[in-house]
Amino acid sequence: MKRIILLTALCGVFSACEDVEKRAALKLQEARTAYENGAYNEAKSLIDSIKILYPKAYDTRHEGIVLMQEVDLKEQEKSLAFLNEELGRKQQELEGMKKKFVLEKNAEYQKIGFYLSPSQVIEKNINRSYLRFQCDETGQMSMTTIYCGNRHIHHTGVKVTAPDGTFAETPAAKECYESENLGIKSEKAEFKLGEEGNVIDFICLNKGKNLKVTYQGEQSHTATLPASDKEAAAQVRELSLLLSGITEIKKEMEECKLKISFIERKKAEREAAASPTN
Repeated sequence: MKRIILLTALCGVFSACEDVEKRAALKLQEARTAYENGAYNEAKSLIDSIKILYPKAYDTRHEGIVLMQEVDLKEQEKSLAFLNEELGRKQQELEGMKKKFVLEKNAEYQKIGFYLSPSQVIEKNINRSYLRFQCDETGQMSMTTIYCGNRHIHHTGVKVTAPDGTFAETPAAKECYESENLGIKSEKAEFKLGEEGNVIDFICLNKGKNLKVTYQGEQSHTATLPASDKEAAAQVRELSLLLSGITEIKKEMEECKLKISFIERKKAEREAAASPTN
């Protein structure tokens, strides 16, 4: 009698296990169908649900892990293809835009050069007080405040004011330089975009207005911001956005390639482990 009860119980357990595996297998088939139709998020959600709903369906869960790797691989390949297409589009746009700028780069000691508006190259602005705008080849934009005069004012920043009284001003610069040549005192302060108190974007937004720039330090000096300098700010800002976008795309592409390499390595390891020769 006890043997009959034990056999009946075992049959019930085996039957329950078979039922769990069947239901899990149906869910996995749904995931495969979603994967084949390119619905990768749906496929991943269905695979995850197998772990939650059928934790003891070990064989099916293992197959789900294998399928998940295939889904991840296809997702990364699709992303890489999209990014490559987007990169090509932006690089084509860059080829047309960068003709408007001068690239200053000494190949002997500079890995990254800087783009400037032709109106702001040093040769055309000797002994002039002005705001110079540049961005490097990765898209990092910066502003150099340059003061020239008969005396030092020891400026550490600037304030730009619109006719309606609104303004933007830099914090004290982290890097300042002073020099003298033939009696002309020169001062420079460097500011990266995001560390210049929103002065760059303020100029771009108000480039059609009569803006005043005040050099602030131990003494102050105020002048009108020329139209050519305002236009330079706007043009370099546009270029920096495009270059930054290209840099970000390249970064994302490298991440995709690393993920693809990782998935393919895991896939190869799994196949090697399952090979009859091992």
